[in-house]
Amino acid sequence: MTYVPRLKAKYAEEIRTALKEKFQYKSVMQVPKLEKIVVSQGIGAATADKKLIDNAVAELTLITGQQAVPTKSKKDISNFKLRKGMPIGARVTLRDNNMYEFLDRLVSVSLPRIRDFRGINDKGFDGRGNYNLGITEQIIFPEINIDKINKIQGMDITFVTSAKNDVEALELLKQFGLPFKNQNTNNNG
Repeated sequence: MTYVPRLKAKYAEEIRTALKEKFQYKSVMQVPKLEKIVVSQGIGAATADKKLIDNAVAELTLITGQQAVPTKSKKDISNFKLRKGMPIGARVTLRDNNMYEFLDRLVSVSLPRIRDFRGINDKGFDGRGNYNLGITEQIIFPEINIDKINKIQGMDITFVTSAKNDVEALELLKQFGLPFKNQNTNNNG
């Protein structure tokens, strides 16, 4: 028997049927699913120090378990001393088993390690069923050795779903265990 990630099995057995009933789809194929997760890091100081890109690629590769690639600038911006084609960040696109493994580690290990964590904001949806999550420190991931870090960097995690709207996408991500803030606690604080 081949290995199936925990959240992939959970989606097939529980989440899909729960969403089908909640939104009253006619077919199981209409139920939204997680298509990919893109983890990216923009490094503004990379114009001056080229080693920062190599560090970011190595860190993202460690965190995600998949080889990261440097991203290059699309145009010249003289105020930032930026030329077209210069490396300015790193990113990884995760699909299938790697995606579910990363999501599982993010929800169960990394997010609870954030100081004063009260849940993630539900304002990061783009209107088409995709969600963006910004993380301020890469040290929340247990794969990162804090002693070997020369600079604390943030990163963006984009969840791309097949949902038609944000309501369906929010429900899908909640079912996967992403800890969104409760709406009624935001008004009191």
